[in-house]
Amino acid sequence: MPACSDNFLQYETNRIIQIQSTNYGTIKWILHVVVFSYVSFALVTDKLYQKKESVISSVHTKVKGLAEVKEEILGNGEKKVVSTVFDPADYAFPLQGNSFFVMTNFLKTKGQQRGVCPEYPTHKTLCHSDKNCKQGWMDPQSKGIQTGKCVVYEGNQKTCEVYAWCPTEATAKVPRPALLNSAENFTVFIKNNIDFPGHNYTMRNILPDFNKTCTFHKTKNPQCPIFRLGDIFQETGDNFSEVAIQGGIMGIEIYWDCNLDSWSYHCRPQYRFRRLDDKITNESLYPGYNFRHAKYYMENGVEKRTLVKVFGIRFDILVFGTGGKFHIISLIVSIGSTLSYFGLATVFIDFLINTYSSACCRSCVYRYCECCEGCLISEYYDRKKCEVIVEPKRALKYVSFVDEAHIRMVDEQLHGRSLQDVKGKKVPRPLMDFREVSRLPLSLPDAHPNPEQPEQMQLLREVKTPRPSSPAWCRCGNCLPSQLPKDRQCTEELCCRKEPGPCITTSGLFKELVLSRRALQFSLLYQEPLLTLDADATDSLLRHCAYKCYATWRFGSPELVDFAILPSCCRWRIRKEFPKSEGQYSGFKSPLLME
Repeated sequence: MPACSDNFLQYETNRIIQIQSTNYGTIKWILHVVVFSYVSFALVTDKLYQKKESVISSVHTKVKGLAEVKEEILGNGEKKVVSTVFDPADYAFPLQGNSFFVMTNFLKTKGQQRGVCPEYPTHKTLCHSDKNCKQGWMDPQSKGIQTGKCVVYEGNQKTCEVYAWCPTEATAKVPRPALLNSAENFTVFIKNNIDFPGHNYTMRNILPDFNKTCTFHKTKNPQCPIFRLGDIFQETGDNFSEVAIQGGIMGIEIYWDCNLDSWSYHCRPQYRFRRLDDKITNESLYPGYNFRHAKYYMENGVEKRTLVKVFGIRFDILVFGTGGKFHIISLIVSIGSTLSYFGLATVFIDFLINTYSSACCRSCVYRYCECCEGCLISEYYDRKKCEVIVEPKRALKYVSFVDEAHIRMVDEQLHGRSLQDVKGKKVPRPLMDFREVSRLPLSLPDAHPNPEQPEQMQLLREVKTPRPSSPAWCRCGNCLPSQLPKDRQCTEELCCRKEPGPCITTSGLFKELVLSRRALQFSLLYQEPLLTLDADATDSLLRHCAYKCYATWRFGSPELVDFAILPSCCRWRIRKEFPKSEGQYSGFKSPLLME
């Protein structure tokens, strides 16, 4: 909890890497200009600074027009043609919702009364005897309830007798052309009231300068709410006369795009039309739109009816739209959300760097050819920008052998095995950090070549057989057995080499970087200028400082240093130079806790 309270008032920011490159800088500014132009354009055209609200509306319609229909009737054994005038009460049917229906064609079955009669012949109703008819049977496609008798319908045709409205409806062909083909000259008056409650604004499509004699035209009179039915079908590219035969469904769309800001106010409806039924459906799949209704009357004390199968066009009025008004919160949210687009420049440039260098490195033969300059740039860029860490585990350890160019990571339990024999995972050695070397005293004497002793690099490459007294896992001959309990000895069973050879403790650099008392004192005073301790305490500090100097020298990265295991030969050489008074060491815990 104390740590949490200490960090509560701190501010954290991301690290920024600046690449001094004319090409990448130019790309960045080009992308920023493009994004800024797009954001500005979208902010103005899409009105992202406004608070939007969906429209709430109500619709009322009135259809007007007259049609003359000529019908053939049978009177006194003769057929006569009678003209009938249809007005809105005859052909217009009110529907629920924002819809209305206009009849354009019909079929009549007159003089029906309740009784028994043969059903109209179909493949399901034909019969040969009473066995083919079932008393009480009701088929959803039938016109009535079967009585169980098979009777003559006409000529040699027999059908099942039913209790129904008789005579039953005959399946007849739809009249062509449509009986009310002149309905294309009918007009419909649409009244549409809208409301935006969030903005406290109401409006209707009837403008103050409305002319009652106008008719809608897409270009000449686009605000007129009176529509000729034939013109509606022309707008969709359909022929009214063809649709009128079997009916259809037409959508009238009213779109409101209202800008309610005082400086750029605009709120006018836009009318669009869309055919909604399937106009390519053939007759077998029930094309068009139709339904049945009956007109009842009494004749000689008997209730009768005229059944009418109506074909026509259903008009669905669809109202949608939004109303927007300036809102400071909406403006802030829109700006905040669009700022993320500027990050596309960073993503694109990173993609260019990684893609170019990766393709170049795969085709590169020589390390320092002209093509591989991209590889070097990519490596440098990755070192500056990316930092790779490994999830710390209880079993995580790093070891470094002087005869290997890489470091080994061990993230498994040893279970009694010697750390020397565990393979581990190869990890690239971090680049050398010369800051620790720069802190050494400038007055350290330079090492002079000794004719009796070969060069250091040559010495470390010589093969040296371990001493017989050395542990079996030792390769340099300078390791000593661990003093820890048996269950912990495997952690200290580690040599400085993977293969037999000279020990790293014989290197001149080991003496100057790790064992130099003056260098270690300099490092301690660099961290604590006023440090003054007695001799025994000073040896303890110098010993721990030597551990850290060796780990930093051989492992480099601070993340690796925290989990580094020092070889046995190095530990005992450091302990010999800076001994502990009691002579008992607790063994390896971490570079800072080892004794």
